[in-house]
Amino acid sequence: MTTAVTEFEVKALGIVPADIAARIEKAGGTHITDRRMRRYVYDTVPAVVGKWVRLRDTGTEVTLCVKEIHSDQVDGTRETEVGVADFGLAHAALTASGLIARSYQENRRSSWLLDGVRLELDHWPLIPPYLEIEADTEAEVWAMADRLGLDRTSLTAENTTAVYRRYGIDLEAVADLRFPA
Repeated sequence: MTTAVTEFEVKALGIVPADIAARIEKAGGTHITDRRMRRYVYDTVPAVVGKWVRLRDTGTEVTLCVKEIHSDQVDGTRETEVGVADFGLAHAALTASGLIARSYQENRRSSWLLDGVRLELDHWPLIPPYLEIEADTEAEVWAMADRLGLDRTSLTAENTTAVYRRYGIDLEAVADLRFPA
């Protein structure tokens, strides 16, 4: 199934994961899963700034997605996503079609759900952890931020590449992003 949706999400950077998890639990949230994710990122042909192809394995599903960043606002990202059966075979097919992976990336994620809002505690190599609040509407995103006691002015809707830039790292120049063994 293919979906094309506008994402409504913000990030709280530099969080203390145990503190945020406790806030979510206290508010009635449910812990869904902890997982390690991996992805390949490919430039489009021709390359377009703010647009790329992502092949991601979440541990429970594999998806192929075209991400388009229109702005750093809460509704600034559009995704067109389809499920695929096999991470390795999909990578091989994309490579055979001429797409060359710009990078391989891993992260760890603790997923929570609270009143239909998806809360992701993300850990990426080289930067502090952050909380991602994703909902079906902008109003739900802001309401959840308020409910968790997060200062709206400290939140960002920047994508992960821009977050890395805040820490002085050009993510697009990192070909292999993994946690230390």
